[in-house]
Amino acid sequence: MSQPPSSPPAPQAEARPVDASERLALLDVLRGFALCGVFVSNTFMWFSGRAYLTRAQFEAAMASATWVDQALMYTMGILVNGKFITIFSFLFGLGFSVQMMRAEARGATITPLYMRRLVMMFLIGCVHLFGLWLGDILTTYATIGFALLLFRERQDKTLLIWSALLLLVSPLVVNLAMKFVPMLLSGGAEAGADAAKAAMERSSQLRAETRQAFSSGTYVEMVRANAHYFFAQFLPGLAGFFLPLLGRFLLGLMAGRRRLFHDAPQHLAFFRKLLRWSLGMALIGSAIGMVVQYMMRQKTLDPQSPWMMFLSPVRQLNEMGLAAVYVAGLVLLFQREAWQRRLMVLAPVGRMALTNYLSQTVISLFIYYGFGLGLMGKISPGATIALSLVIFAVQVVLSHWWLARFRFGPAEWLWRSLTYGKAQPMRHPSAPAAAAVTAV
Repeated sequence: MSQPPSSPPAPQAEARPVDASERLALLDVLRGFALCGVFVSNTFMWFSGRAYLTRAQFEAAMASATWVDQALMYTMGILVNGKFITIFSFLFGLGFSVQMMRAEARGATITPLYMRRLVMMFLIGCVHLFGLWLGDILTTYATIGFALLLFRERQDKTLLIWSALLLLVSPLVVNLAMKFVPMLLSGGAEAGADAAKAAMERSSQLRAETRQAFSSGTYVEMVRANAHYFFAQFLPGLAGFFLPLLGRFLLGLMAGRRRLFHDAPQHLAFFRKLLRWSLGMALIGSAIGMVVQYMMRQKTLDPQSPWMMFLSPVRQLNEMGLAAVYVAGLVLLFQREAWQRRLMVLAPVGRMALTNYLSQTVISLFIYYGFGLGLMGKISPGATIALSLVIFAVQVVLSHWWLARFRFGPAEWLWRSLTYGKAQPMRHPSAPAAAAVTAV
């Protein structure tokens, strides 16, 4: 069963939030699917404390793990980590194109409203970042989102070229700069190597202190350690993430312009071709990654080897390739009536993505951090994944229940109300009132 081609929204006198009837169900399904993967990835690496392990600690944990947990660790690296945040980033750029089309239908410019949306997103993200979790993505999306305004009138060919440069070339340039600039500032290769070794020791110490504060500290101690780690370790590491993120935004912008998802039934040949090519790209990238991991486990490859930085474009291809496989596969399945009914289960959780994303942090802190149940480092990889999927399933049910009664999720309502400068109506209009409005 395929969706009929959607028509552009009718001209409006003023900007307003998108009504439920105007939303594209396919995009909500993709957003819900991506949110599930992001949650599993965040829980598996960050909330569980694995991201704060040194390499020696990680290898020791792997050596003592069961074969099932070892297999899950590698499966997460191949199928999950980096792939679902790629889909989310792509959808952010696509959402920008939708906002442009709505603004054009009103005969207005997108800039004022879009900038207000980003500012409010940034403020919500700051509360999330400094009050809850250093891995907040909202502040990053809001910051990089302003750059999309520079590309809104560029041709698709220009967007494609810029995206390729940002995804494949910029990580390599950043890695080279981070490798050789400290060496030059230190006065040579030997001094640079000593400086890099000292930096690694400080990083390991900081990771241990942060993990300790998170696993056994009070909320205040957690907030303090959270901010310290963010500025000392996490923020500098974002340098190589910002530019590829913009590259993903641009691909989404281009897809939205071409209405690939709005008119998906008319572009099925494209999605079939995308599925084949992206699967090949993902397989090549995954194979290279598995070989590198095997060589590092066998101690035949030093992870600090200079040439390792040249693998960054391969990682980008792997992440983009598998993310495209997921997206193309879901789009094709969505055209079948039976699969569409199944996948629509994810649509409400995708409509409430911001609320669910923030609540995932709160729930995870309560489960894993010291001021809650304190399970950080105490449950296996398999149990971590299973617990995340159970929590997400509950979120799906609650999202269905909530949206049957209200127009927006709580966080979405706050974001829209701040953006438009007035409280938005929260409850669905009653049937008689809705009928009266329609009659008028």
